[in-house]
Formats: sequence, structure tokens, C-alpha cells
Amino acid sequence: MSEGCVVGVDIGGTKIAAGLVDTHGNVITHERFPMVARSGAEEGLAAVHTAIQAVLQRSSPGCKLRGIGICSPGPLDPNTGVIINPPNLPCWRDFALAERVSELHQVPVKVENDANAAALAEVKWGAARGFRNVFYTCIGTGIGTGIVNDGVLYHGRSGAAGEGGHMGVDPNGPICACGKRGCIEVLASGPAIARRAQAKVQQDGSSILIAMAGGAIGSITSEMVDKASAEGDVVAQAVLSETIDLVAYWLGNIVDLLEPDVIVLGGGVAAMLAPHLGELRHLWMGACVNPWPDKIPVVVARYRNEAGIAGAAALLS
Repeated sequence: MSEGCVVGVDIGGTKIAAGLVDTHGNVITHERFPMVARSGAEEGLAAVHTAIQAVLQRSSPGCKLRGIGICSPGPLDPNTGVIINPPNLPCWRDFALAERVSELHQVPVKVENDANAAALAEVKWGAARGFRNVFYTCIGTGIGTGIVNDGVLYHGRSGAAGEGGHMGVDPNGPICACGKRGCIEVLASGPAIARRAQAKVQQDGSSILIAMAGGAIGSITSEMVDKASAEGDVVAQAVLSETIDLVAYWLGNIVDLLEPDVIVLGGGVAAMLAPHLGELRHLWMGACVNPWPDKIPVVVARYRNEAGIAGAAALLS
């Protein structure tokens, strides 16, 4: 399967992003459609089919379709392509998505968790190319992670492994949406950064974050924190520093557990942390017992908004 193109489909609770990806990992064309997550199973399938058809209609006549890769929220079974019971996609319960899409388009179809697939894309075409053992994290609205072991995605016994975003780092921390307390996701994701900034602004009315949010403290976002920090705002800088501390502590645990060849940071918050990678590395050296953390490079992911599309396509490459 070395020639032709693959369609990559990234399914979320509200959208479907689909794109045509070549053998070098370039997203040639892409489309975006709404996902009818709270309708019936067949309506959800029809929405996916519509997105795929739209992409194929924009492909060049000489492009031979080799297969379709799909990223979906879990839980799912990557071996069978069955969507089990994702909270964000209530339309599907034990739904054989890979089989049904393959029947419609008569090509091989693979389904995978979005962070796992994005990790694979970075190994095949992106920032982790040339490395065999990779830890990938997408830090944004949530924190997703993917583990590549000796060039192969690590799924664990049942396919549910790799939920690094729900590793607890503070037993007294806030309760995460997953039900656990003190997960790194509830402490260092985009919404967590925004919440921490909002709380600090309540105590320090001099922050420029208030003006950025039009006076509505509850409207402060992580993007505003990033911008205000760059402009020297003390509150924003404190929030960013706390986030770096948390991520460094978490990555120290990852290094002790996995000792990967490389760590890849993706997502909007990762882009925010990119200028501070030196500080992040320095801090995690004191957060792990591994004697060689300085030998593990930390790199920023190649794929940002197109990570799901590229990741899905990587499943067939």
C-alpha cells in the first residue's frame, strides 16, 4: 500500500473533518461538516459518508484511493473497528463503524483513538520521524496521549491503554470529567489554565486579562493567558509558570515509566509551552529518577489542526 492516497476522517462530538492525504503525509484537501452525534446510528454514519464523498469529489482523477482511516473518541476497539460507548457520540453503541464504512466505499477501513493516531502520524511523517519509541501528547481542550513502542502503537490488553491525560498528579486536586481526582487534564488543559487565571484575577484586579475579556472575568481563555504573559502580565505569567511546573512533574513520571526516545508535544497549549521547552526540561530532570532525562529530546508536533486527519490517514500508510 505504498501508492495512491488515503482519506483521513476525524470525528468529534460536533464536527467531522475529512481530508485526502498523500504518501508523504501532506493533507491535499479537506472538508468540515457537522456531526449529528445525538441522532440515530444510521444518521451518524450518513454524516461520515457525506464528509468522505465531499473529499473524494475534490480529488484529482489520477488519485487512487487505498483506504480510509478514522479517528474517533473512545472507548473503541481498534482491532475490530467497533465504537463501543463514547460519551461524546451517543449515536453509536457497539457500532461496527469500520465494517459499515468499508461496505459503502469498498476499501479497507481502520478506526483508532484520535491521540493514538496522531502519534502514529508524527512517527511516520512528523516530528518523531526516525524514532522507534515515542510518547505523544496533545494538550488542548483535554489532554490526549499516544504511545508508540518499537514503531507500533501500544494498545494494552483490551485496546484502552494510553490514557496518560488521566494520570493523577494531585490526590487533593479537583475532580476531572472522567470522575478521578487531580488528573493532569483537569489541571493543565486549556480550560484548566483559563479557570486558574480567572481565580487569580479575582484577587488581582490589575491584570490586563480583565480588559482582554471585556470585563467579563469568566470569559478569560488560555489564549488570552498566553498573550498577556508575553506582554508581561504578572498574573498570566504566574499561571503559565504553574502550568509548566505541572506538565514537567507529569512528564517526569512518563520518563520514569516509559523512557521514550522522544517526547512530542501537540495541541494549542503545547504551542503555548513551546518557547519554554528549556525550562520544562530543566524542571522534569528533578521530577524523575531516570539518570538520563537530558538525553530525551522534546519536540513540537508537525500537525496541529490537521492532526486528526493526518493521524487517521497514517493508520493505512
